[in-house]
Amino acid sequence: MKWDTVPEDVIPMWVADMDFETAPCIMKAVQERAKHGAYGYTAVPLSFYESICNWFSKRHGWTPDPSWIIPTTGVVPAFSACLEAFTKPGDKVLMLTPIYNCFYSSIRNYGCKALEVPLATVIKDGRPYYEIDFEDFEKAAGEENVKVMVICSPHNPAGRVWTREELHRVGEVCLRHGIVPVVDEIHCEFTFPGVEFVPFASVSPEFEEKSVILGSCTKAFNIAGLQIANVICKNDEMRAKVDKAINVNEICDVNPFGVVAMQAAYTDEGAQWMNDLNVYFEKAYKRLDSLLSAEVPEVRLYKMDGTYLAWLDCTALCFGEDGKLRMTSQELVDDIEEHERVKLNSGSMYGDEGFIRVNLATTPDFLEEGFSRMIKGFKRLR
Repeated sequence: MKWDTVPEDVIPMWVADMDFETAPCIMKAVQERAKHGAYGYTAVPLSFYESICNWFSKRHGWTPDPSWIIPTTGVVPAFSACLEAFTKPGDKVLMLTPIYNCFYSSIRNYGCKALEVPLATVIKDGRPYYEIDFEDFEKAAGEENVKVMVICSPHNPAGRVWTREELHRVGEVCLRHGIVPVVDEIHCEFTFPGVEFVPFASVSPEFEEKSVILGSCTKAFNIAGLQIANVICKNDEMRAKVDKAINVNEICDVNPFGVVAMQAAYTDEGAQWMNDLNVYFEKAYKRLDSLLSAEVPEVRLYKMDGTYLAWLDCTALCFGEDGKLRMTSQELVDDIEEHERVKLNSGSMYGDEGFIRVNLATTPDFLEEGFSRMIKGFKRLR
């Protein structure tokens, strides 16, 4: 979709898909499964559940139990199932913004209200950086009818990897106010060298008992088209509610190729492939940072801890000196696509006007050309 929906002369640096072949171990597993010749419904074997548990234990220091896991087709359908399980129309869903755009539509579709708490921008290592404003967060959590909180960990779209201390404070607020933390950890493998991803449920036994974790290897290994994901929930009563919602919405029958792909991904070979990928993304981030600093310093790249999604503050281009909006984020990316032939994501999709998201998951040649075109557009609009 990333390439097929744009003209041939446009470099697509938008939707969160990578331009790389998946890991060889996954390709081999899928090819072997294809030889079977019958592609009907599949029973999910115990080895699938065990691969998830072993991976998280070895790579992230948290060991869930296979019985806590519910397979499903994707993280967004799983989030919608959580809304059905824990909310009713009119309830509020707390979220730290900017945030992944599909959560807005899921909340709207279920008749709930998005309760947004903007992340606070600080300066770290000379770069803007998001932190949680816990005073505002606590105030919002205390409002009536707040039933669920959704958090991206790591953060999409800004590449923040939350620390153990930050997650602990988030969880304490949720427990204090009776809010169910629904944690989207689909980008958990994307951390730059030296940065630790902390599973939310590993922070305390209470969080493990009261949270719902949404995960998948599909982003990490570029197999989103295989449509496989998992919900991890220790609490029997909560898990039963989510499982019922998944079945009511008929998102319980998973792709047979996804089942074998996930097991192949969660191996030592998959781990090494992932480690190499993170080194590449850190270099891509640093390259973009150096180019922007030298060419258009008024466009500020947020400091990243991981992921391949760069978050650019373009308010200097979108707003005049009087603070009035002169060009929306969508108008900005549309203009750059029209003139410079590179497609980006508008920040307004994620709840922040004046920002854009850039996908770094492409080859070095396309990165250089895409960066060059993008910066040319910034200079023209400046």
